[in-house]
Amino acid sequence: MTVESIVSDMAKAAKVASREMAKCPTLQKNAMLLKLADLIQENAINIQQENARDVIEAEKSGLSAAMIDRLTITDATIQSMMGGLREVAALEDPVGASIRSFRRPNGLEVSRVRIPLGVIGIIYESRPNVTIDAAALCLKSGNAVILRGGSEAHNSNQVLAALIARALLETGLPGESAQVIPVRDRSAVTTLLQQEEWIDLIIPRGGESLIRFVVENSRIPVLKHYKGVCHVYVDKGADFDMAEKICFNAKVQRPGVCNAMETLLVHENAAPDFLPQVAKKLTSAGVELRGCQKTCRILPQAKMATEADWPAEYLNLTLAVKVVSCMDEAMKHIAVYGSSHTDAIVTQDYERARRFVREVDSSVVLVNASTRFNDGNQMGLGAEIGISTTKLHAFGPMGLEELTTTKFVVFGDGQVRS
Repeated sequence: MTVESIVSDMAKAAKVASREMAKCPTLQKNAMLLKLADLIQENAINIQQENARDVIEAEKSGLSAAMIDRLTITDATIQSMMGGLREVAALEDPVGASIRSFRRPNGLEVSRVRIPLGVIGIIYESRPNVTIDAAALCLKSGNAVILRGGSEAHNSNQVLAALIARALLETGLPGESAQVIPVRDRSAVTTLLQQEEWIDLIIPRGGESLIRFVVENSRIPVLKHYKGVCHVYVDKGADFDMAEKICFNAKVQRPGVCNAMETLLVHENAAPDFLPQVAKKLTSAGVELRGCQKTCRILPQAKMATEADWPAEYLNLTLAVKVVSCMDEAMKHIAVYGSSHTDAIVTQDYERARRFVREVDSSVVLVNASTRFNDGNQMGLGAEIGISTTKLHAFGPMGLEELTTTKFVVFGDGQVRS
C-alpha cells in the first residue's frame, strides 16, 4: 500500500470509530485507560529497549541535546505516563455535561451540552510520552485520534501503539479509535493534513518550523502555538528572595521547554539591587545573560542584547534581560515581543498585580509564581494535549474540556414559530 492509501484508510476508519466513542460509557473509557496503565507497567523494559534504539539513532544523526532529552523514556517517564492515564481516568467525563440551561418565554427548554470534537490528528516531535497523553485525553473526551510522531521516535511510538491497540481490544472499544501512523515517510504528514472529510481538528506539537508547515499545508482547522517567549517581570518593591527563586526555576529547572522564561524584565527601581543578586545565581548554573544597555551597566558580565534577542525562544541556558522604567513599559514589551504563551509578575502590590493580569494577553498569566506552571498536569487538567496560544477554540493548556465542543439541545411541547 502507498503512504497515501494507508493514511486515508486510517482517517476513514477513525471517523467510523469516533461515532462509537461519542456514545461510549464513561466506565468503559476509564477501564481502557487503567488497562493501558497496567500494560505500560508490565512492558516497561520492552518500551525502554525500543526507546534506546531511537536514542542511539538520534545521537548518531546529531539531534540536539534538548531533543534527545525529550525523546528519552526514563523510569520517571514511565511512571509519568502511568500516572497520567490513571489521573485522566479519575477525572470527570465532560461528554454530556450541560454547561447552561434556560427557559424561553415560549416555554422551550434550551441547554448547551458538551460533545466530542470527532477525529483529532496530532503531529508531534520527539516526545513519545505524547503518544500516551494524547490518546488518553482524546479517548476520555469521546474522540478518535490519529497520532503522527516524529521519525526519531518511531520505535518507541510503535511499541506504545501496540499497547494502546491491545488495551482497546481487551476493553471492547474500537481499535481504530486511537491509531499511530506506522510509516516514517514525511509524506504521511502532508497526506494527513488533506483528510478534511474525515478529520475535524489538527494539533501540532513541536518546533516553530513544524507548526508553520502544518498551518501552511492543512485543509483542516489547526490549534497551534508557534513558540513560547515567556517573561517574568520583577516589579518595584518585589520580594527579591521570592523573585530570585521564581526566576531561577523559570529559567533553569528545564530550559528546553516552551514554558521556560526567555526574557527577564526588571523595574528600574529594583534593578540595581536585584540584578546582581539574581545574576549570581543564574550564572552559577551556566546561564548566559544578554542585556539592554542599562542591564550591562549593572552587570558587566552580560553581553549586549540585539533586537533579535527580544522575540527569541532560546530553549537553552540563554536569557535576555531588560530594565524597564515602569510596569507599562514591561507590558508594552510583552505585547510587542511575547507569544501569548506565559507571562508572570513578581510584586507585593495587589492592585498592580490585578492590572497585570487584566492587561497582559497571554494564555496563562501568573502572579508570584514560575512560568513553569503553565502545564496541564500542574493546572489540574491531568495530562495535557498541548498549549494553545490561539483563542479559537481554546486558549492555554488543553485538557478534556478543551477537546469537546457544545451543541444546543431544545425540548418543547409543540411550539411552532410564528
